[in-house]
Amino acid sequence: MSVQEKLSQRFPDTVYTALVPPERHLGFKYTGFHPGKSQTLPRGHVKSPGLQAFPVDVTWEQDVAIHMRDGIKLYADIFRPANEDVQVPAIIPWSPYGKVGTSALSLDNMGPWNIGVPYQRLSGYETFEGPNPAEWCSRGYAIVDVDARGCGNSEGNLTSWGEQEATDVYDSITWATQQPWCNGSVVMMGNSWLAISQLNFASRFNHPNLKAIAPWEGLTDPYRQQSCRGGIPKLCFGDMIIQAFAGRGKAESLSAMVESRPLFDDYWEEKQIRPANIHDIPMYLTASYSTGLHCEGSFQTFEQAQTARKWLRVHASQEWHDLYQPHATNDLQRFFDVYAKGIQNGWEEDTPPVRLSLLGYDGSHASTVVERAEKQWPPTSPHMRRYYLDANSLTRTKPSTASQVAHEGHSLSDSSDFVVYFDRYTELCGRPFVKLYMSCDAADDFDVVVQIRKISSSGELLESLNWSPMPKPGPEVPNVNVAKHLGQQGMLRASHHISMRPRQSDDEVPQYDHKSRQPIAPGVVVPLLIPIWPVGMVFEAGEGLMLRISGHDMALPETEALRLTSPVDENRGTHTVYTGGEYESYLVIPVITN
Repeated sequence: MSVQEKLSQRFPDTVYTALVPPERHLGFKYTGFHPGKSQTLPRGHVKSPGLQAFPVDVTWEQDVAIHMRDGIKLYADIFRPANEDVQVPAIIPWSPYGKVGTSALSLDNMGPWNIGVPYQRLSGYETFEGPNPAEWCSRGYAIVDVDARGCGNSEGNLTSWGEQEATDVYDSITWATQQPWCNGSVVMMGNSWLAISQLNFASRFNHPNLKAIAPWEGLTDPYRQQSCRGGIPKLCFGDMIIQAFAGRGKAESLSAMVESRPLFDDYWEEKQIRPANIHDIPMYLTASYSTGLHCEGSFQTFEQAQTARKWLRVHASQEWHDLYQPHATNDLQRFFDVYAKGIQNGWEEDTPPVRLSLLGYDGSHASTVVERAEKQWPPTSPHMRRYYLDANSLTRTKPSTASQVAHEGHSLSDSSDFVVYFDRYTELCGRPFVKLYMSCDAADDFDVVVQIRKISSSGELLESLNWSPMPKPGPEVPNVNVAKHLGQQGMLRASHHISMRPRQSDDEVPQYDHKSRQPIAPGVVVPLLIPIWPVGMVFEAGEGLMLRISGHDMALPETEALRLTSPVDENRGTHTVYTGGEYESYLVIPVITN
């Protein structure tokens, strides 16, 4: 029985969406189907004016068929140095986006100013979020750019990670190592879906020819970290991504599955990636705070992976911007050269296990910490400092007098805010969380979103710009999350509070299995423990922190296409936060320097 047949039997209710064929997709840059076509892109070749010229002669083979074990054919484009006498390692950037610059998604349509990446660093032949063939072929690597099952002209239907994708990756690695131009070594790299695919594979299988992976920011739990974070459905992003895919098959719709399976069950269990199962493969990970999709998964992977050869670089920019920086490419080549080419270049001896960045924020007197060498993450055992909520402030002393603060639950602008100022230089790094006593007066369930914002000494809300230099000052930078980071968030649908896992202490960050829910009667006060994604922040003396509480996602939209003009939540009525007296509402933050 094939993997697809087995999955169909286990989950017969899986919803698939028909993809738009490549030649009819309005955003897809389809160039036709050319199986067997091979040509040389000569040194100096430029796809379009302003893009990078190829530094070396490159052989480009189009739509090469790779046979999967169940008879399905996937199609790949191969870019390799034209010197037939030299065998090179293969880089596989696994994705459903479309190969050779055909994707409907690109840096220039996902954010302003090409996400700060000069066009001269791109050849136009790279898959979205993947390696630039002109760059990597000149460094002695081949790119095997596979259209995932169901995408482009590849046969079958696209599944979102899980066993089917991992099996396809395994068969593709085997195929690549059998090619006469390959030296027998394969590595994988890329952002987002490309990173998740690497982790999904490495947590399920070992392949003797996969020598190293570079999952540069990816999630590990599609339910808890993307589709239903905190038990709150987040459907817009998944719908946008699936609309960008082009293919002759169908694509699994995680948004539809959230609606039919709103609690974590065996379907979502099959999608979950377990970094603790990764034992031997060398890993070069990156993480950042600015992503609303991959922050938790990136840090979690580094913490839980069991391989002794793992490195984490926490950068201070947006992930796509970082991917194409020359220093990042040079660093990644150094890593790959050790394991794919056997070059002893001192990587293992010279590279710190962790390179840590902490955000200073635009307009702050605190300077951003950039890739400081550390031995672990968090860099030291953080002191979990507790601040109690008291009216509109945060205080180290538990307030004896009870008070209430309320906000409209179904509002894109209303929130309850609490502020504290630091009297000395302070660094935060790790996972914060809050305990809130709350009620809703008009419904038996409600969503709670909390956000940590940095404020100036005068109380101004600050923003972190995602790359430098920006072409324009902060106020003129478009209000999208790929360009501006406001602050880390935590989310919880109140009825899911009963699904919290047991904790060893009051300072332990809460975790939820989201396998059960229990309605809360209107007006009943309930304690809610809400984890917040990892933070890395610096404050000068006099600067402060604001805890915001609302019923909606307070991050900027990832892109303009996801901007909301009206709420999409199901909240009703007034949400009240109870503080002081018998209501021990508090924020816990991980302090490493003060």
